[in-house]
Amino acid sequence: MKVLEYLQSPNIQKLLLSLLTIFIAYILTLLINRIVNKTISDLKKRYTVRKAVVYIISVLAIINIILIWVKEQVSVTTLLGIAGAGLTLALHQPVTAIAGWLLLLIRRPYDTGDRVQIGDVKGDVIDIRLFYTTLLEIGNWVGSDQSTGRVVHCPNSKIFTESIFNYTRGFEYIWNEIKITVTFESDWEKAKQIILDAAVHDDLDLGEAARERISRMSRKYLIHYEKLTPVVWSNIVDFGVELTLRYMTDARKRRSSQDKICQIILREFNKEPDVEFAYPTYRLFKRGE
Repeated sequence: MKVLEYLQSPNIQKLLLSLLTIFIAYILTLLINRIVNKTISDLKKRYTVRKAVVYIISVLAIINIILIWVKEQVSVTTLLGIAGAGLTLALHQPVTAIAGWLLLLIRRPYDTGDRVQIGDVKGDVIDIRLFYTTLLEIGNWVGSDQSTGRVVHCPNSKIFTESIFNYTRGFEYIWNEIKITVTFESDWEKAKQIILDAAVHDDLDLGEAARERISRMSRKYLIHYEKLTPVVWSNIVDFGVELTLRYMTDARKRRSSQDKICQIILREFNKEPDVEFAYPTYRLFKRGE
């Protein structure tokens, strides 16, 4: 009699029903997955279907257990509120991704074809979808913003948490620097002029084009550059005179422009007997000699 009274307890009955639900869900998952293994030969499709079966049955079992325990204690409105809160937490990332997608449509911080950096990932935007922005990666182990060939999918939710750098939107020019060191014995002033001439030779019309772009952007943003033409800065380092060329170039032509300038500098330095490249050296001496 005591056992029957114990089993008639509401909490015990709910516990037994919950265990029965878990058991049925487990058996049902095994049976369906066994059928899936026999009927689907493609490994990738089989894996996807098996995961979907597990997720669906697990969610249904959890909902059933919740209903068993709370259907007599809370109203339907409260139950829906709890379920809504649970769904909000579970779907936080997808909802944020959709919000990011809407912001992309409205504000347009970047568009397909733009070269951007999202957090630590750099690349050319090749597709924008509801949940992800797809980039063709540049940089990483490849130098000078060259393509790696990898396709990277960045969640649109990153637009709220990461810094977004756009290389090409509105103003497609960037500043690039080339550091060259000549020996202390070299005619560093002549070397400086050769480097400056090489940069000017690279693109004579870039300064005017950049000024026009800056003029357009200054109507929208607080942007002001006083000097757009190439400049060479001098510095004394441990093993020579460091000459740093700073010049403006197209964001997509950084490597090609650097290659052209370096080729000109190499040829011109080779013509000058009093200009030599410097590099770290060691001097050995014996005490007393």
